[in-house]
Amino acid sequence: MANNQKTPCCQIEAVVSLDERGQIIIPKDVRKKFNLASGDKFALMSCGDSDENGSPCCFTLMKTDQLKGMVQQVLGPMFAEIVDG
Repeated sequence: MANNQKTPCCQIEAVVSLDERGQIIIPKDVRKKFNLASGDKFALMSCGDSDENGSPCCFTLMKTDQLKGMVQQVLGPMFAEIVDG
């Protein structure tokens, strides 16, 4: 990719399956790329419109530590303003 081209924001990293126990195995190369370790916790978030059965069209996983940081970054100043105001 040329230096002036941006990496797409979304891309397929792997195709995985849900096993009979309801578990998904994330391939080793993907775990390494995203620095995922046993015991990491994730928030599963749905996005998009629901289909005819009421199921969301897609979902994403986010490490809870990153989600917590984002929430604190957005809401922290708002709460500080309320408390200090």
